[in-house]
Amino acid sequence: MASKWSLGSKLKGMFGRDESVPEESAADEPEAEIVEEPQPAKLPKPAKAPKAPKPAKAPRLGRRSKMDESTWEDLEDTLLGADFGPDVAEQLVDAMRVAVAKNGVSDSDDFVRLLRELLEERLSKFDTTLKLSERPAVILVVGVNGVGKTTTIGKLAKFISSAGRSVVVGAADTFRAAAVDQLATWAERAGVEVVRPQADGQDPASVAFQTVEFAKTNGTEIVIVDTAGRLQTKSGLMDELTKIRRVIEKQTPVSEVLLVLDATTGQNGLAQADAFLEHAGVTGLVLTKLDGSAKGGFVLAVQERTGIPVKLVGTGEGLGDLSGFSPVAFAAQLVD
Repeated sequence: MASKWSLGSKLKGMFGRDESVPEESAADEPEAEIVEEPQPAKLPKPAKAPKAPKPAKAPRLGRRSKMDESTWEDLEDTLLGADFGPDVAEQLVDAMRVAVAKNGVSDSDDFVRLLRELLEERLSKFDTTLKLSERPAVILVVGVNGVGKTTTIGKLAKFISSAGRSVVVGAADTFRAAAVDQLATWAERAGVEVVRPQADGQDPASVAFQTVEFAKTNGTEIVIVDTAGRLQTKSGLMDELTKIRRVIEKQTPVSEVLLVLDATTGQNGLAQADAFLEHAGVTGLVLTKLDGSAKGGFVLAVQERTGIPVKLVGTGEGLGDLSGFSPVAFAAQLVD
């Protein structure tokens, strides 16, 4: 269900209408896909449907009977408050000016519909499919400290194994013993295998190598490799990611490199995405904490800035609180 503070409720205020209209039901989340030969196979829906993101409360748009320049200023302020960022917000306002003029819109419902369609169009330019056709297919999971990377791996393991795929996770975050134990706990909950370091402080790249080796020996289909959280400004640690990927690819190609981003970080996540793209070759994003007061515009901003698609979203703390990213459903939840 759409958030109380959705863009739609704010925008409708500008037309002098009662904002306490019944909320529309959000579109059903489609099934996330993984590409395999000869045709794609679909992963199942999670047990619990994700909640709509809640954009931050922006300055309320004034009630008015017609649109003028202040209308567009208020729209831009609202988009900025929802964390679209200045460039994307300006582009959306310009596009809405054209669409409103072309369609002769003066009704709030039509105005919100146009914005939703515009967001759908821009979000849909990116391929959200998980490409896991290799055997074994290796997923390298990266991110800064505190974004929920290890818990995301547990959810992802469950997400994939629920489709009947065999999964092994590799505990290549060897800097913290607690991280290894935490990953092992999540692996047990997800019902998948785990490869631990053979010694304290073991080279992370060697753990990743051993995990792939385990998968090849045992016929395991999917490998998910955890890595230590690191700030994007620490060049030495970032270079280590390059090494981990290089070592894995001595045995098999890396199918996906997923960067976990905390959606509440907003525009700060753009710098993270740029750095991890350079050092690890990120292929997709996983947005966590979209169940809280995350600013939904961040999703579009990060995709358009980096060209990296959002492939998965985390919406809670439960094992099943991970789903494929749906541009259509997300746009509907954001503005309706």
